[in-house]
Amino acid sequence: MHPMLTIATRAARAAGQTIMRAYTELDRVEVSSKGINDFVTSVDKEAEATITYQIRKSYPDHTIVGEESGENRGDNKDYIWIVDPLDGTNNFVRGIPHFAVSIAVQYKGKIEVAVVYDPVREELFSAVRGKGAKLNDFRIRVTNVNDLSNTIIGTGFPFKARQHTESYMAILAEVFPMCSDLRRTGSAALDLAYVAAGRLDGFFEIGLKPWDIAAGDLICREAGGTVTDFMGAHNYMASGNIVAGSPKVTTQLVKTMRPLLNEGLKR
Repeated sequence: MHPMLTIATRAARAAGQTIMRAYTELDRVEVSSKGINDFVTSVDKEAEATITYQIRKSYPDHTIVGEESGENRGDNKDYIWIVDPLDGTNNFVRGIPHFAVSIAVQYKGKIEVAVVYDPVREELFSAVRGKGAKLNDFRIRVTNVNDLSNTIIGTGFPFKARQHTESYMAILAEVFPMCSDLRRTGSAALDLAYVAAGRLDGFFEIGLKPWDIAAGDLICREAGGTVTDFMGAHNYMASGNIVAGSPKVTTQLVKTMRPLLNEGLKR
């Protein structure tokens, strides 16, 4: 196993233990607001500290970028660990058992290692660049479909970017009749991992952050998927607007969306 994948896996599982301990006592979890429709819990912070500790034990000079603590700079700027300790915080707070730990390792601008860990189901999605993607110890692949009919497409409402509601609803109205059904689960990291595992045929969302995307992006691509922004380009890590799926599904989603985009979504 790739040594950094070993550490990422260890860190994700340790964070998962922290999260699941708290999940059995949700009434004791402290919740505060970071902004409109944006919450953080004491568990997010504790899980991120657990991950940072595990990384620092093996790679004390690497830089860590976490959702809660921001950039934790190390002397080695080439290696950046991109961490979301609890993707799906709103689900967690409400007791909905669908959330994940997301950890990616970037080397000189390219994601090399990725882990998305669902501690409820004990499912570990992982990938190393050029080595394929796995769910626990089994190889995974995106679905092999040629068009949107009979597909299940994952999405996420732009609840933190409501200025795009009109465009999003127009996209939804166009995509829904073309596919079999839609899903909105509340964890982009797991949505991307589910695309990789063939549980979803495609996925799109507006306004995500790098820590929501980084690990799932590599896992999806290593499983044979295509990941783009809404224009079919590769600016999704910066824009946060992402489309993923089997190659033909991604192409058809982008083709359907493009005429409906407002100027802010064309970046």
